[in-house]
Amino acid sequence: MQLRGEPAARANCHCHACRDFYGTPVLAATAWSPDQLNMEGATQVFAHPTRSLTRRFCPQCGETLHGTNRLDMCVVPNALLARAHDGQLPAALRPTMHLFYRHRLFDVRDDLPKYLDGWDGPVHDE
Repeated sequence: MQLRGEPAARANCHCHACRDFYGTPVLAATAWSPDQLNMEGATQVFAHPTRSLTRRFCPQCGETLHGTNRLDMCVVPNALLARAHDGQLPAALRPTMHLFYRHRLFDVRDDLPKYLDGWDGPVHDE
């Protein structure tokens, strides 16, 4: 997988869909326009049975390469990006916000804005 340019968003997502779809309490990821992503080699796609989500993964090892959300953005897990950079997520890819914080399973103590829903809505007051 090759990514070009800058991601459209860098976030920690606390929504029910990400928790269900990626099997994690919070998904740290970057979102990219489909034209910024180039896939090489064989992949398989899983479509969520009830939501507008897909997940592309390696058929050999099962690694999630990226998902596609309801906005048709390619969502690349930060864990994958960190492994591609010797275990350290580059500063240019680190999260800049929390999304859907009202649905969080635990409180997070950091200086990032915590949007209760999407990034154009209200922010959680601590």
